[in-house]
Amino acid sequence: MTGIKIDLHTHSAASDGTDAPLALALKAREAGIQVLALTDHDTAAGVRELLGKVPEGLTLISGIEVSARTASGKCHILGLGCDLDAPAFTALLDHAAALRREKLERRIAFMRELGLGIPEEEYEALRAIPSAGKPHLGALLVKYGHAPDLRTAIRDVVDRCPPFPDRVDAGEAIPAIRAAGGVAVWAHPMGEEGKRPLTVEEFRRMLEELLEVGVMGMECWYSRYPVERCEDLEKIAAARGLLISGGSDCHGERKNIPLGRLNAGGVPVDPARLTVLKRFSL
Repeated sequence: MTGIKIDLHTHSAASDGTDAPLALALKAREAGIQVLALTDHDTAAGVRELLGKVPEGLTLISGIEVSARTASGKCHILGLGCDLDAPAFTALLDHAAALRREKLERRIAFMRELGLGIPEEEYEALRAIPSAGKPHLGALLVKYGHAPDLRTAIRDVVDRCPPFPDRVDAGEAIPAIRAAGGVAVWAHPMGEEGKRPLTVEEFRRMLEELLEVGVMGMECWYSRYPVERCEDLEKIAAARGLLISGGSDCHGERKNIPLGRLNAGGVPVDPARLTVLKRFSL
């Protein structure tokens, strides 16, 4: 697999990306990527839309990114290569979708209470998106002049909505992914863009909790991590018997993250280092 370019963490407009699934796949091929995982948040709608339309020269790995939690806090679990019709997987999606719908309705109600004057048809349009979330609501706030930019909109308005239990337990998500023949991978384990990085102690505690419920891999190579951090994570994963994955977390125009970037410096990564690929027939 020497020279193959891979991205195992991307998002389409089925969740909070800006590109339709096919448009994302075409951009990936144009970027020289040969293996792509589409991992929308809590939905496989984008993957289903793309099946049968994958551009020639591109291998698609069906995926998902589950918004999960452990006793220590929030985390994200990638499910790579799942059977989309496996009962355990569809039950997981149904649960995650129900939580997301409730979360959206609570946020809409909160924004209504603030008297922001956003037309109801805008909220109805969000309900039609398989996995609408904070970026969609933030974009409305910017559109109607209630915030200067997306980050401010989310921080000052959307994140002020009273919290409630809105995530699937990792002890449910990981076994469901495994039961569907997929590989459960801890995404951006030291934290994602725009979030406070985990401390070393927080990382270690969550790692132990995820190992207890069967996590299989770790996203060691990630677009926002310097190479040194990626290599450190790689060593930890290998020592704990975890598969090594890598992805950009590309969201199209919503985040400035190019497809195929697996570290902050854009240094090419030898696909042989991504041991999770051994689980797939490529």
